[in-house]
Amino acid sequence: MTSREQHDRMANAIRFLSMDAVEKANSGHPGLPMGCADIATVLFTRFLKFDAKAPHWADRDRFILSAGHGSMLLYSLLYLTGYEDMTIDQIKNFRQLGSKTAGHPEYGHAAGIETTTGPLGQGLANSVGFALGERIMNAAFGNDLVHHYTYVLAGDGCLMEGVSQEAIALAGHLKLNKLIVFWDNNNISIDGPVSLADNTDQVARFQASGWNASHIDGTDPEAIAYAIEAARHSDKPTMIACKTTIGFGAPTKAGTNKAHGSPLGAEEIAGARKFFNWESPPFEVPADILDAWRTAGKVGAKARADWEGRLAQADAKLKGEFERRLAGKLPSNFDAVIADYKKKLSADKPKVATRKSSEMALEVINGAVPETIGGSADLTGSNNTKTSQTKNITPDDYGQRYVHYGIREHGMAAAINGLTLHGGLIAYGGTFLCFSDYARPSMRLASLMGIRSIFVMTHDSIGLGEDGPTHQPVEHLAALRAIPNHNVFRPADAVETAECWQLALESEKTPSTLALTRQNLPTCAPNSARRT
Repeated sequence: MTSREQHDRMANAIRFLSMDAVEKANSGHPGLPMGCADIATVLFTRFLKFDAKAPHWADRDRFILSAGHGSMLLYSLLYLTGYEDMTIDQIKNFRQLGSKTAGHPEYGHAAGIETTTGPLGQGLANSVGFALGERIMNAAFGNDLVHHYTYVLAGDGCLMEGVSQEAIALAGHLKLNKLIVFWDNNNISIDGPVSLADNTDQVARFQASGWNASHIDGTDPEAIAYAIEAARHSDKPTMIACKTTIGFGAPTKAGTNKAHGSPLGAEEIAGARKFFNWESPPFEVPADILDAWRTAGKVGAKARADWEGRLAQADAKLKGEFERRLAGKLPSNFDAVIADYKKKLSADKPKVATRKSSEMALEVINGAVPETIGGSADLTGSNNTKTSQTKNITPDDYGQRYVHYGIREHGMAAAINGLTLHGGLIAYGGTFLCFSDYARPSMRLASLMGIRSIFVMTHDSIGLGEDGPTHQPVEHLAALRAIPNHNVFRPADAVETAECWQLALESEKTPSTLALTRQNLPTCAPNSARRT
């Protein structure tokens, strides 16, 4: 068997597991896995650094399926490469209640799912945080411990959603060159051809935002491999526009919206089996092909073992700090530092707005917790999110701790989630409370994932006047408190503000929002720090 024949059969294993699972569930999206199987096969067998037996290895490459509706592509890859909790029974139970194989990938449900994707564009925007997190951790701990890539598979919908522009502009500005995005360029959306609603030159758009971007044939394994290799040597983030056919191999539905969001049907699948000369029954993969995939899942074991050796030999202090951060634990002296600070506040009784109280608390926290990464959506002086320890992160210096996100609330919140999910960092970012409307989709996903993302929302409505009703939040606290598994804090004084920050930092599996006043309000209502 030639290498191309083996590649084709390995890619076809993805295609048939995906179409058979969707057919059995009578629900799902078979088109993307069928069209992108070649991209995934090249990436997972020739480039992606991972070990299926150690899915949480800190220096693994990250693969993010931003086009989450194509979830069977990811589930097929996890099963084929040997992730222990992704069994053939899970594949057969796709989209069924209680299974790990939800309709869209959900973080925490199965190993190998790096983030929850479903709302289009979110995975792409998260990836900016992942890639930035890698650079920040690399600056802190060096190439021996942190040196990996972030790969993303995005569809037309991901690029049409507005959050994508916020994300790619920030990534281009920060020159996150270890971020590599594959665009599934199949020209189909749910309603029909993409041309019904869009004619954007996406390659030019990415290039204008500071990326390398180019077109390739998404079914040619050598073209895919060449593009990935070039991207890995780039000094900019890279977008690879992969020309594909949705539902590739389906006799009448390939290339049409009928392959997007519905099962293909028995006749169409039979035609695809004939097209690909695939004789195995549903959910069965030929032994030699499964063996080849399982071998791919083991290749990274040596790289992981080498990395573990470097970690073991690292300076004891560096090793201890690295492991503490990755475990998500706060420094051992954190409680004492906060307790001393609260005693001082109780004695001093400062009369300041809670946004100022937040800055004061952060000055103490950022001095004690070196992994905090702050930021603001172009409102640094209003949100009071910058302290003496948090100098600006730039393309020339990732060793600092403050991100100027620009006027990009949605992209900021999504990037905060990516920073958090990367591991080793505690990310927070600020904007006005009324603009939580812009950030809320990412805040909701943080709650669904149960991660410690922290959102600082200043200019609470009490005492806010001259900016007018556009800047006066009224229903926003109620809207945020309606999100399950989301702490919402509204402190009334400096002590409560410090305590709210303490709770936010200690809540490893819950995101938090701090709603802060613009000015000192000594007559705040009792119980205003209540949280839900």
